[in-house]
Amino acid sequence: MEAERDTTAATPAGREVSLPARETSGDEELTGDLAGVDNPGGLVVFVHGSGSSRHSPRNIAVAERLNEMGLTTLLLDLLTPRERLQDERDGRIRFDVELLTARVLGVLDWISERAELRQRPLGLFGASTGAAAALGAAVRRPHDVRAVVSRGGRPDLTPERVAALRAPTLLIVGERDSEVLRLNENVARHLPVEHEVHRVPGATHLFEENGALRQVAEAAGAWFSRYLSTTATA
Repeated sequence: MEAERDTTAATPAGREVSLPARETSGDEELTGDLAGVDNPGGLVVFVHGSGSSRHSPRNIAVAERLNEMGLTTLLLDLLTPRERLQDERDGRIRFDVELLTARVLGVLDWISERAELRQRPLGLFGASTGAAAALGAAVRRPHDVRAVVSRGGRPDLTPERVAALRAPTLLIVGERDSEVLRLNENVARHLPVEHEVHRVPGATHLFEENGALRQVAEAAGAWFSRYLSTTATA
């Protein structure tokens, strides 16, 4: 599975926010970019993985499209600066799904304390190993998470039983990403909720083919618009 490649030049619109980082020994914080707060729709939290960050050009492109569709987005660095430096050396933390899941739960707690965010229907958008953390958090917080979308994800790595999932789930995979597609199809067989495996024609793992990422954004936007509306049932 090819790792995400970030470019520091990519910068989403919105404002930067700081959040407490769970599972640290000090007062370290996570950094996020919050956009579309004036939009009327729900809130989508992006959960990256495999060495990526909030600067992922793929996630930024999807987030911008979700903003255009009336949704609020929060892109996050789930690792602290110290952890990122360590991960660049040994590549281990990016696969610590338990840690990433704990961080997502901490983000949900932070959201619950923000008046401008806590009343919004909430969805999680997970990429690569971040998809496992998103699903794990959705299982643990069934009353908080209304929908999950995975982009080229590894739902097979989730620390929770997917049979306990209650949030409708969309698994987006490149048609030519054969191994990840197989893993997603295997997980989908055990999902007890409304779900779909959406294959993007001709796409590989990073959706770098012409028009592939746009299809990801449109599919994710349609899913979230459906399940994060104020009239949608949890």
